[in-house]
Amino acid sequence: MAKTNLGSTPLLTTRRDFLAMSAGLAALSALPAASSAQSVKTNARILILGAGAAGTALANRLSETLDGARITILDPRMQHYYQPGFTLIAAGLKPADYSVSATADWLPRTIDWVPEAAAEIDPDARRVVTTGGTAIAYDYLVVATGLKLDFDAIEGMSLDLVGSNGIGAVYAGPEHAARTWEEMDRFTDKGGIALFTRPATEMKCAGAPLKYTFLTDDYARKKGTRSKAELVYAAHNDTFFSVPIVDEKVRMLFEDRGVASVRNHVMTAIDPGRKIATFQTPEGSKEIGYDFTNVIPPMRAPDVIRDSPLSWKTGKWVSEGWVEVDKHSLRHLRYPEVFAVGDVAGVPKGKTAASVKWQVPVVEAQLTAQIAGRDSQARYDGYTSCPLITRIGRAMLVEFDYDNNLTPSFPGIIAPLEELWISWLMKEIALKATYNAMLRGRA
Repeated sequence: MAKTNLGSTPLLTTRRDFLAMSAGLAALSALPAASSAQSVKTNARILILGAGAAGTALANRLSETLDGARITILDPRMQHYYQPGFTLIAAGLKPADYSVSATADWLPRTIDWVPEAAAEIDPDARRVVTTGGTAIAYDYLVVATGLKLDFDAIEGMSLDLVGSNGIGAVYAGPEHAARTWEEMDRFTDKGGIALFTRPATEMKCAGAPLKYTFLTDDYARKKGTRSKAELVYAAHNDTFFSVPIVDEKVRMLFEDRGVASVRNHVMTAIDPGRKIATFQTPEGSKEIGYDFTNVIPPMRAPDVIRDSPLSWKTGKWVSEGWVEVDKHSLRHLRYPEVFAVGDVAGVPKGKTAASVKWQVPVVEAQLTAQIAGRDSQARYDGYTSCPLITRIGRAMLVEFDYDNNLTPSFPGIIAPLEELWISWLMKEIALKATYNAMLRGRA
């Protein structure tokens, strides 16, 4: 393949420079909380739904910014998952416990943690009823529940199947990612047809289906079995990636590496016995056989959000149930005391951990200003980052905004559309340190 100059800039750093930068990122965890919001004295009741990346990061920041507020976080999960690590687990590079920690380890001691989920949300009465039947009143509500992986929407699919009959599911959790690696490892030993898909809904880390396609190709090449493997990527629409220049780069890489593709194919069913996947296409139902596949289900807001008054009631996201917020302030369009942050927010982009890093300070600033009776100019511009792995030891650090503009954090150092070892190390080494610092409210 001829070298492309799409977005190319010179690489000016060295391995020593990168390791020094990584050490600096790791050191963030020892720094005091960083907040641009002005401290406010208040007795406001703030309820955060969800203790994932977004909810935990915001809770830590608000506990420093708001003096006297009663902050409650609602989440039944005892374990916190570092989800960006799932791909590394599914590549056989990390053990399943790499992505697992205790929820309690990240939450500030000054807040109230209720280990239950929301069962009912009444924004008119400003209260939430928990699964245990407790009614919690609030003055301000932040929805940070994450999203629902709707595996039931794929006929014949069950998470019990993951790790057998060639079925993987990287998104399902760390243990499922580890089982996916076992299946991918077996496939790249034997060969056959590997089928990769993505859903037609909005989804977290939309580059992940592409990453796993590239990883499977690379492992087969390393084992000398690539000639025995056929890789097929079924795109849900006419593109591989929503940013046009990145889409073209992926097309070129697929062509170079012999990855076949079909367009406008949305998986609707799977038959594990026959090893057949069924797709909805503009020409009707079609079947594709596989020996290995990474099943990625439709993604929607949790049912309690989807069925509440907070979800979009018009437009393209009605069936997916994302929270109806202004895409810049992340404030609800009909309930001004409600915000959404992270995957559940109904905005055009931003379902990545890197997006959360930029969304959380905006919600903190907007909420703090509202409590103080001020306006805030804090805005989220749609920043989304995808360390797009293209082989073991190489990745492209793709960063972009609502307008599909590339927004590189290290211009002149990391070329966004070049396959670089430094972008790989950002994913493998630096990202987790930055993520942990974000959870603490320090990044």
